[in-house]
Amino acid sequence: MFKGFSKEALEFLCGIRDNNNKEWFEANKQIYLDAVYHPMKELCEELYKPFSDIPTMMAKAGRIYRDEFYPPYKKYREDMWIVVRHEAFYWSRTPSLFFELSGDGATFGFRIAKPEAGVMELFRKRITEAPDYFMGFVRILEEDFGVTFGGDEYKRPKPCSVEGAERFFNKKGLTAFVTVTNKRELFGTKLVKHVSEVFDALFPLNEMFHDIVGEYQIEKAKQLAEASLRSEPEMPKAPQTEFMW
Repeated sequence: MFKGFSKEALEFLCGIRDNNNKEWFEANKQIYLDAVYHPMKELCEELYKPFSDIPTMMAKAGRIYRDEFYPPYKKYREDMWIVVRHEAFYWSRTPSLFFELSGDGATFGFRIAKPEAGVMELFRKRITEAPDYFMGFVRILEEDFGVTFGGDEYKRPKPCSVEGAERFFNKKGLTAFVTVTNKRELFGTKLVKHVSEVFDALFPLNEMFHDIVGEYQIEKAKQLAEASLRSEPEMPKAPQTEFMW
């Protein structure tokens, strides 16, 4: 059962940020296991419980080891994460609920980082079809749960016919998150309640994007199949006239 993180957890994550090498990590590995790894696993189990009966939902607590052959070419992660999500091959293109712990504190919420452009086009269409519902939902998230919306934006703004929704029409991806402003909250079990409440509030947004991604993938597969049929080469026909060899 999750009992909270400790000051040692934050100190370790600050330390690995400043000393991202095998020697420092091995000297502090037991602190990582006791103060970071095991509490993250326990928190992951707690956050997954409300979603465990939903088909295809899964949860994962990340490990500290990263592939050092890819940017930013570091051996260890400087922040630890948890995801609760539907199973998917491309995680960055599909929605998830997330929790991230760093030496500076914690951030948690919803994220779809790099969806295909067609997914965001369908998202804008959903907003246009039910603007009052969506903007009302946004107000509840912001006012009642302290959610902040973010995400990469297009350089050229998308046209928007829904008052107040311009910031969503301009998004390439979307993040809705809460940041722990008081680090003491990380050191007790109340953290589970807070994160769970925010996850529950953001779950409809997660499911909306899950449906949109599914709809987009079906339409994309249909278009590819039609294009494949149109591009099939014609079989050569026998000559209509007789001729001598």
